Amino acid sequence: MGGEELGVFGSLAKAFQDGGVGMYPIAFMSVFALAVLADRFYALYFKNNIDKDAFLRGLKKYIYAGDLDKAISYVAGQKRTPLTAVVKSGLINVPKGEAEVQAAMDEASLRENPKIETRTGYLAMIGNVSTLFGLLGTILGLIKCFGAVAQVDPATKATVLSLGISEAMNCTAFGLTVAIPSLLAFSVFQGRTQHMLDDINETTVGLLNLIIANKDKMKIPESLEEAAEE
Repeated sequence: MGGEELGVFGSLAKAFQDGGVGMYPIAFMSVFALAVLADRFYALYFKNNIDKDAFLRGLKKYIYAGDLDKAISYVAGQKRTPLTAVVKSGLINVPKGEAEVQAAMDEASLRENPKIETRTGYLAMIGNVSTLFGLLGTILGLIKCFGAVAQVDPATKATVLSLGISEAMNCTAFGLTVAIPSLLAFSVFQGRTQHMLDDINETTVGLLNLIIANKDKMKIPESLEEAAEE
């Protein structure tokens, strides 16, 4: 088993070496892709993720009771995510009126949404550029190959040409090896990003409607009343 793994890595190392200078930008793009992939996976599935339904169930309990102070404390006690930040901005501005609540949540959304969207687009760029680097390396390799064929003995031309083409195609293969996973990851993360943005939009509309429906029984903390008057 160990010999087979060593053989695979040895083959990859030989193919990388045979690919020539065109392999180095592709290797850089692969490291870049891994860094972006790790960053976006952590951000979208852990750091900025929260169970929306469970969060809203806890929040609605305090809104229905008209206890704004406990509602704000509940949100502040949750994990800090774009969704909780937007909701907290809206709750703090309840004493100022519905228009201010909407404006505060819109402003918070503009501030928080980029934290969800940022850097995901790099994966699409990496996929496209890796493919182009692979094609460029192959073309340069073929130019070098045909140049070498012109200077060898006619009897060995076919051998030299086949070996040269095989080596040149390594760049295309490696470029596609980086590009395909990058584009797949981009599609998955883009879908996850849109889902999280939709959750924020849905929650802000629902929260505003909930506040309007329960505004008559809402108990405003003194500190927020003073801030609203100022």
